[in-house]
Amino acid sequence: MSFTSCLAVAFGGAFGSLARYLVSVAAQPISGSLPWGTIIINIVGSFIIGLFGTLTLAQGRFPVSENVRLLVMVGICGGFTTFSSFSLQTLDLMRSGAMGRAAVNIVASVVLCVGAVALGHFTATYFNADQRIVQLDIEEESGPTQTS
Repeated sequence: MSFTSCLAVAFGGAFGSLARYLVSVAAQPISGSLPWGTIIINIVGSFIIGLFGTLTLAQGRFPVSENVRLLVMVGICGGFTTFSSFSLQTLDLMRSGAMGRAAVNIVASVVLCVGAVALGHFTATYFNADQRIVQLDIEEESGPTQTS
């Protein structure tokens, strides 16, 4: 960890947080019964991290430095995606007795976001000439990664 890495994450986080706010505001008109802004944000963020994370490793089609990956994947995507908001909104739906809407929110968010990561990854794999790549250990919180 370097000062430059910390600045990259901080700058990316500020940008991602602003983008999240703007998308949330834009989605308010369609967010009557479900928090569609949060769902959209999580889908888009999942696609971006899947696409960018696969394209930009050293073996990818568009390799970039670790600091650029940290800027986008940890900073921008971390500031943009809203799992904590998703969790709070789901709890609010459950507490208000809207168990069906809470279930739709959970399924839509999880299934569509995992699908978006996969779509981003497989799109990037196509551009990488079928070379499948996963995250670096520094980007993964749960330990070492494996290539597929």
